[in-house]
Amino acid sequence: MAKKTETETFVTEITPQSEDFSRWYLDVVRRAELADYSPVKGCMVIRPYGYAIWELIQQAFDAEFKKTGHVNAYFPLFIPEGLLRKEAEHVEGFAPQVAYVTHGGGEELEEKLVVRPTSEAIIGTMYAKWVQSWRDLPILINQWANVVRWEKVTRPFLRTTEFLWQEGHTAHETHDEAQAQTLLILDLYASVAESVLAMPVVKGIKSESEKFAGALRTYSIEALMGDGRALQAGTSHNLGQNFARAFDITFQARDKSLQHVWGTSWGVSTRLVGGVIMTHGDDSGLVLPPRVAPYQVVIVPIGRENWRETVLPRALEIKRELVEAGIRVTLDDRDERPGWKFSEWELRGVPLRLEIGPKDIEKSSVLVARRDTRAKQSLPMNGLAANLRTLLDEVQQSLVARARMFRDEHTQRVSSYDEFKQVLEGRPGFVIAPWCGSADCEAQIKAETQATIRNMPIDGAVPAGRCIRCDAAAQAEAWFAKAY
Repeated sequence: MAKKTETETFVTEITPQSEDFSRWYLDVVRRAELADYSPVKGCMVIRPYGYAIWELIQQAFDAEFKKTGHVNAYFPLFIPEGLLRKEAEHVEGFAPQVAYVTHGGGEELEEKLVVRPTSEAIIGTMYAKWVQSWRDLPILINQWANVVRWEKVTRPFLRTTEFLWQEGHTAHETHDEAQAQTLLILDLYASVAESVLAMPVVKGIKSESEKFAGALRTYSIEALMGDGRALQAGTSHNLGQNFARAFDITFQARDKSLQHVWGTSWGVSTRLVGGVIMTHGDDSGLVLPPRVAPYQVVIVPIGRENWRETVLPRALEIKRELVEAGIRVTLDDRDERPGWKFSEWELRGVPLRLEIGPKDIEKSSVLVARRDTRAKQSLPMNGLAANLRTLLDEVQQSLVARARMFRDEHTQRVSSYDEFKQVLEGRPGFVIAPWCGSADCEAQIKAETQATIRNMPIDGAVPAGRCIRCDAAAQAEAWFAKAY
């Protein structure tokens, strides 16, 4: 257990979700040692266990990017202020969050440097140098980096002043190619979120007021957390030619004319770690999907005082067998009571706990407990790795099915504003309603209910009837929710 200082106390218990979901979340982040607060206001330290989850998420997305032809690069953290100001709508959108460097080497800088809030400006500047002809297109580049956005209210993983993410930036010959790329990434994001994070999402287009500053269109994937609030889990933007014009990214087309490229940008971040916590966690702590669990199996030896001589050798052999089979496994050989260890690994969300004692060795079997259901079963040591793999797949599928059921049970379609407000005051979740498309109407709904349009599903129903707020003709069927 962590030591306490005179000025700092560590969480010893977890607040129940039903009592205070926000407090529960912070308790889990601290007690499971995912992250800690840093001396820099609004910034977190990602601890090894939390970073291991992020690495697995990162690896899953990176593999899919590379399958679709994208390559990784790296661009500077610092951006000359003049570059950021080239795209007016972009700089206006980010102005409240921008951090500046004004001095370096003990001297005042001639031009202030922006600490990267996003990289469209610096990357657009480089693309302008690299693109000459249609033969140079498309450019399909992604970078894994950190960004800084000065936030007033922060929460570990969900919203911090500095966070980690990936940002893809592509350049294309035509609008249709850029649009296809935008939707390709949207589908990729949804696929990884559901198959790896066990987090079902709604894919759709953002309203004009919610789109990325400077983009032509913004699409997002939206997930529903355990408290009924939505989480924007990833965005994909068709930038049109806005940034190409701002940064003069031109090419000689096939017909010899000079044209501007069509761009896209897209990103997911460490807020996905927060999403995993809030989608699957319970009052005992984390419940991790096997595909993002740093340890998929924990082995807990059980026995009397001489367990290190009688049980530990066999436990070590099993660990070696599972490692060789490609299963991420840890063995807890600390001198603590088995019950204490069980609680610790439940808190950390390890999908499967493998208990082995003298009687298990006699029977050549082990007792396996699932974190998601707490069900226990005995498995033979012979063929154990294959059986555990099957069980891990079952846990993965069980978690996504459970999350999808929760989302469906907390999604409701309404046809009147009274019903809309009543649903949002009562059972939280997604509320589907017809909307006129007016930004003023959207703003009034937000002011009166705190709900925002998360997106409008690409394959959503054709709008029918009247807008729930102003009774004008409906232009879209929007998914509303209170959100993080």
